[in-house]
Amino acid sequence: MEIQSKFSWTTFKNIFVFLVLALIVIGFSSVSMNFISSANIINILRMSVPILLVSCGATLIMVAAQIDLSVGSMVSLSGVIYCILLKNGFGFLAATLLTLGLGVFMGYINGLLVMKLRIVPVIATLVTLYLFRGIAWTLTPRRIGLIKGNMPEGINDFARAPVALGLPAAFWLAVAVIVIMVIIQKKTVLGKYTAAIGGNITAAELSGINVVWIIWILYMITGFLASIGGIARASYLSMGDPMTGNLMELEVIIAILLGGTRFYGGEGSVLKTVVGALIIMCVTIGMTVLWIPPYWQAFAKGIVLVGTVAVYTLITHKVEA
Repeated sequence: MEIQSKFSWTTFKNIFVFLVLALIVIGFSSVSMNFISSANIINILRMSVPILLVSCGATLIMVAAQIDLSVGSMVSLSGVIYCILLKNGFGFLAATLLTLGLGVFMGYINGLLVMKLRIVPVIATLVTLYLFRGIAWTLTPRRIGLIKGNMPEGINDFARAPVALGLPAAFWLAVAVIVIMVIIQKKTVLGKYTAAIGGNITAAELSGINVVWIIWILYMITGFLASIGGIARASYLSMGDPMTGNLMELEVIIAILLGGTRFYGGEGSVLKTVVGALIIMCVTIGMTVLWIPPYWQAFAKGIVLVGTVAVYTLITHKVEA
């Protein structure tokens, strides 16, 4: 009987995040049918691209018992740099490649601080959060605080122009990235080593795993994905905004926790993190559809998300009891 009860809790834990997403969709739809209109669904998916991309990389970092608080700032700086390059005559391909290179470099800096200088990840990435955000602000005109105007025609095609099923190329790229990251986590040596490091870093080192390089690679992957997210956000807005990634790091962490990743590493799921990210976006846009004032939105979103994480934590304790 005890085994059957534990199995039931385990099953509930595995499907919990999917149930929460379904309940949120049903809840908002029951209040306003506009929430499940095709236009709103497309809008949710288009706007979800940056957090979907960033969450994938950040999940593996957290599985490895690390953390990256700079992801929002990397998105902001990437978007600003991308728009500066376009505004100064660079083509879309050149601007994209240079911005992606910047993303990898930002991830490299985080890895350097954490793995070579041995700075605690929370402190190291908190420092780069302010560093990257400060650079983004420095590069924008003081009067308007944005990089906009004189942008090439088609700047918003990547994030807005329909390619298939009414959704833009940015969304389908995010889907491809999600698939690749799930495969990396489940089927590759990198994914297995990441879980091993998060489970017991000392045992991983003794077994011959190059812990330094694995974690360093994870930070660079996250920087790369954040730069794609920054390009997508800049394309969606048709401008570079140094505040576009503000507080995204908190939403990413919540999405990861909603997906069941252990905060102290060793266990997690990229796929469930994606569902967690969609929960955050559904709550955010759902409250906008219902015309809830902005000053209530943060409070209501916090209550919903904290409650969800709390319930999931209780379920986890039941399973592990």
